Amino acid sequence: MAITAALVKELRDSTGAGMMDAKKALTETDGDMEAAVDWLRTKGLAKAAKKSGRTAAEGLVAVCVADGKGVAVEVNSETDFVAKNAEFQAMVTDIAKTAVGVSDLEALKAADMGGKTVEATITDKIATIGENMAVRRMVALEGTTVVSYVHNAAAEGMGRIGVLVALDGDNAEFGKQVAMHVAAVNPASLGADDLDPELITREKAILTEQARESGKPEQVIEKMIEGRMKKFLSEVTLLGQSFVVNPDLTVEAAAKEAGVAVTGFVRLEVGEGIEKVVEDFAAEVAKAAQG
Repeated sequence: MAITAALVKELRDSTGAGMMDAKKALTETDGDMEAAVDWLRTKGLAKAAKKSGRTAAEGLVAVCVADGKGVAVEVNSETDFVAKNAEFQAMVTDIAKTAVGVSDLEALKAADMGGKTVEATITDKIATIGENMAVRRMVALEGTTVVSYVHNAAAEGMGRIGVLVALDGDNAEFGKQVAMHVAAVNPASLGADDLDPELITREKAILTEQARESGKPEQVIEKMIEGRMKKFLSEVTLLGQSFVVNPDLTVEAAAKEAGVAVTGFVRLEVGEGIEKVVEDFAAEVAKAAQG
């Protein structure tokens, strides 16, 4: 029987197995779907399906820099315990190295890593470790100099917060300081021009309402709004923020003194934006007892 892409997809969707494993299962069973599911189960490759609905909000962010390109990748697990597992950490390291050679997240999932795709490798690891996992995000950054930093590293090149900073110029030591600043302060954008317009509009509306409540003349109110918006932008944009290493200077001014220009940054923190399901301890024990 011909093994079609539709059959492979159906088996993958129902079991959570990797593409190559699903194809092999169908080949081994001459396209018999039920037999293919059993084949995967005997190989331990269908376990992932049972885990795929569980929230994976822990894990690691790994960074890797090569030839003027840096990547930051977030790989999630269900528990911090697994994030400390050497086997999981080794996989995350390999994924980050693979990410340097691809353009985006989808390309990363499909990329070869030791004879299997990254996606298939993740599926295999779910089956062996027993927790849901996912490659959630990948961000790349290029520049004359790209510097990486990991806050509270769990292992080399990975931790809960990973930062990349791109510079026009050659001063890696200064770049590292800026990366530490980014990790600590978490700027919303590089400068005012690339700040989310909705954020600017919302903030301006709030400041306008506050200024009008003062009851001062319109021309005074306009100057109040202008001044407060300038202060807001200095607080949320990297270039406008006071540099943590020297608060008397903005990051932009400090960069000028260091003979470089900061051209971009990336900051990924594990679990950002994921809604975690919190259960009490008794509920967790009862759940575990039920299998």
